[in-house]
Amino acid sequence: MAGQTTDRPALRIVPAAEAPFADVETVFGTRGDPATCWCQWYKIPGPDWRSVGVDDLRARLEAQLTAPGAGPGLLAYSGEEPVGWCAVEPRANLPRLRRSRTVKSGTAHGDLDDPGVWAVSCFVVPRAHRGLGVGSELARAAIAFAHSNGAAVLEAYAVDPTAKAKPSAAELFPGTVSMFAAAGFAEVARPSPTRVVMQVEFAGAAR
Repeated sequence: MAGQTTDRPALRIVPAAEAPFADVETVFGTRGDPATCWCQWYKIPGPDWRSVGVDDLRARLEAQLTAPGAGPGLLAYSGEEPVGWCAVEPRANLPRLRRSRTVKSGTAHGDLDDPGVWAVSCFVVPRAHRGLGVGSELARAAIAFAHSNGAAVLEAYAVDPTAKAKPSAAELFPGTVSMFAAAGFAEVARPSPTRVVMQVEFAGAAR
């Protein structure tokens, strides 16, 4: 049988800070976890989370995207259609990671205030675009984005779906081991059977 072809355009990935916020809204949608989190879970300490409403969470992400600097993530397009989000920024910007067992027991870089350590913390791919390699392309782009903005190390906190029977799509928001490995990340620790710390170190980066 001849190989299948597709008319799907090649993905274009840009810093989300350079994209219209309406395109970010399209990816996050109006239902499900992304639309009730707006990628703020790791930025708001646990005791304060319940006091912040959804509209405020959305406003916080919009403010982060318009603030000076590289911005907190990447947006993927298929043609002109926004099809995916990846959160990638300095790990120090994500205070809830300080309490994460995965991070504390698995990172090779224990100074959580180190601005040279960046983290990939979340992916959002709308259902219609899953299984088409969007997350994998975003993971690859995250490496280049972090490196070009001064990162010495890029960490990811991957899920190993082979270690658990039928994980839900919601459980895979940090990205999978196979996805990060294909992008060039190396496994450095496995704090639990299902969670894996992976990283890329950039040669010659100042430490």
